[in-house]
Amino acid sequence: MTPDNPLNTLDTLTLTRLGWQNFFAQQTDTDEMEKTPPVRVTEVHRNGLRVRGETIDALIPPGPEATVGDWLLFDSELPTASVVLDRKSLVKRRAAGHDRSAQLIAANLDTAFIVTSCNQDFNVARLERYIALTLEAGVAPVLVLTKADLCDTPETYVDSARAISDLVPVLTLDARGEEPAQLLAPWCKAGQTVAFLGSSGVGKSTLTNALSSTLRIETQEIREDDAKGRHTTTKRQLHFIPNGCAVLDTPGMRELQLTEAASGVADLFADIHALTQQCKFRDCAHETEPGCAIRAALETGEIDAPRLDRWRKLHTEDQINTAALAQRNASDKALAKVIRQAKKLKKQRK
Repeated sequence: MTPDNPLNTLDTLTLTRLGWQNFFAQQTDTDEMEKTPPVRVTEVHRNGLRVRGETIDALIPPGPEATVGDWLLFDSELPTASVVLDRKSLVKRRAAGHDRSAQLIAANLDTAFIVTSCNQDFNVARLERYIALTLEAGVAPVLVLTKADLCDTPETYVDSARAISDLVPVLTLDARGEEPAQLLAPWCKAGQTVAFLGSSGVGKSTLTNALSSTLRIETQEIREDDAKGRHTTTKRQLHFIPNGCAVLDTPGMRELQLTEAASGVADLFADIHALTQQCKFRDCAHETEPGCAIRAALETGEIDAPRLDRWRKLHTEDQINTAALAQRNASDKALAKVIRQAKKLKKQRK
């Protein structure tokens, strides 16, 4: 089955090349797979989901609540009833604007390459956001620094990147040459799914092209005055490269607010989180309370003020957004209950 408007032509893909793993296989069986074969969401459009399977290439109407990288058991008779399998990982953020909802970014990633350039794009606070987001999702983050050859002191950026977290490897490479395929090889193995995340213009599409001998994703140069990139990539799209790895190219995200990411923030700022457990009062605000372990560590130089401020901002933002999301979900459930009761009464009256 093929979509009405195919976006590109791909060779026949095996489930392994699509990223099928035991985690997903354990959720189904042979009989079920024959009736509803597994397909993977490769793109999300307003008019539906593009899915790929061993013998399936289809654009199905909106219905399943899925994002790029999700696995579905494809119902050919009623595609909107296709079942979304449990996710191995899920990257999400608070939706941009005033809507109190979560936006699903990608599912079932194994590794997230967080890409930044050795120029004005480099921003520790933004990198911390991406890292907290991926740690919360259960995805292994790797910091990738590009365009080091265009600056005089690349070691300054490398040192700043390495100081963010011991949990995150830091790589420096030239996105245009052979280095990406060589240096990223340990994470880009057959059956793995990786993603490039970061601002526009840092080289995400160039890196995706570099991993494959067949891809030719359009790229653009950054603006020289402020090193900001142009939005060449306009949608999240999963590509399948010859070595059997699935690669997700993403557009730059101007707004990246955390929601339901408390564990990710705690893992990123493990030292500060540990100190919060040592405060005299459980509800300590770490400001003027006596017996505050955070204030004591700040006074002795164990932690520094700028990093503490960044932790406080992410921690507070996540708490506010998570509470708002929970309130919306509760309201939606209450409304759904009222609608069900109204339908039930209507049937009884008939």
